[in-house]
Amino acid sequence: MIETNRLIIREMAQSDYNALCRILCVEEVMRVVYESAFSLEEAQNWLNRHLKRYEEYGFGLWADVLKETNEMIGQCGLTMQGWREKEILELGYLFQKAYWHKGYATEAAIACKEYAFLVLNASSIYSIKIWNFFCIL
Repeated sequence: MIETNRLIIREMAQSDYNALCRILCVEEVMRVVYESAFSLEEAQNWLNRHLKRYEEYGFGLWADVLKETNEMIGQCGLTMQGWREKEILELGYLFQKAYWHKGYATEAAIACKEYAFLVLNASSIYSIKIWNFFCIL
């Protein structure tokens, strides 16, 4: 769907569940933006929500797959979020801890931002939960 130098960014599928659990079910990873790690059931519900978002909006959080190994190492994408009584387009991401501080999140976020402006014709994009600050891109 979207390709960067090192990543293929595509819709998640049920076959990505185990890789997704290596993100969502890890306490240290999830403590960054959520209170705690997800249970296996919560991880499945998360995946189900994004599969529905693809159908409803044509976008959601997407799988970030290393071209080199075909491994899903994270998720990055766009979601509609309620904020101050309106719906806004948010860019968010989560990656396996082993891939932090290597530029993958930045690479994926830039590609998703470009997709939002060029393909979806978005006028603005927000980041609400990333590192506990709010910004407009």
